Amino acid sequence: MHTIDERTAMLALLLGKGARWPAVAGEVMERGSAAAVLEDRLGGEALFPVVEQAPEVSRAREMVDACLRQGVEVLSLCDPGYPARLRDIHEMPPVVFLRGRMRPDPRAIAVVGSREASDYGLKMAYSIAAQLARMDVTVVSGLAAGVDAAAHRAALDAGGRTVAVIGTGINRCYPRQNKDLQDEIAERGMILSQFLPDAAPTRASFPMRNAVMSGYAAATVVVEAGEHSGARIQARYALQHGRPLIFPSELLGNQWAREFAQRPGVYVVDRMEEMVEVVEARLRDADATLAEIAREAAVAW
Repeated sequence: MHTIDERTAMLALLLGKGARWPAVAGEVMERGSAAAVLEDRLGGEALFPVVEQAPEVSRAREMVDACLRQGVEVLSLCDPGYPARLRDIHEMPPVVFLRGRMRPDPRAIAVVGSREASDYGLKMAYSIAAQLARMDVTVVSGLAAGVDAAAHRAALDAGGRTVAVIGTGINRCYPRQNKDLQDEIAERGMILSQFLPDAAPTRASFPMRNAVMSGYAAATVVVEAGEHSGARIQARYALQHGRPLIFPSELLGNQWAREFAQRPGVYVVDRMEEMVEVVEARLRDADATLAEIAREAAVAW
């Protein structure tokens, strides 16, 4: 019988010397319990006190307690409340930190685009996100400047739900000018981070964030993105994850968009009405997929 809860055990594994997060996640998935893996690594049942006294276990407990005091939920991939769709992707984070109103988001669509968006791109992002919110769709974005901020703002203004998947720890805000927006999303929607609470942004953290954002959502809408935009990275992840990718025909001016437009699961739209039709159809498909993931998770855990 394990006396360490799954989220504490998972964090202890991740805090261990030389821990590789993907390897940890894979081992826990195979075993079905982070606590079981941790006990094996720290000596097994015969040396049970060693588990309780291990430095990484103490650090993990302190981290969980600090998060809970600050209103942050911590979920390992073994916990029932862990976002179901994330279990469906290769980049599944072993643990997530959540601030705000937690709930399943079966009708979630990511809206992403350039940080240096044009006025037209910002207006398009706002219009698309507002329409999705009015359809009772959760708008998912990355809280970056430009298109992301416009999408979050539109969802909130429309009275809808929005989820920000961030590229830093849950206790940080990047960029700083979005702090008020981040606080409002935490109050009315949800902030999700896959990084340790005080982690600073890095060059690698934002592509990792894009993978999780794609995984959390049923589909990705790219509003405006040049050849080197981070949104192009998310478009690639969406296709790798088997998620529909939707973008306006204006993006066909970019080489990457023309190449992606030839692939299955990509929808190029000319009008808002067309985008709405595609989103509704893809959400119906996603509902069936999510139900299957939930059934498999129930069996596994």
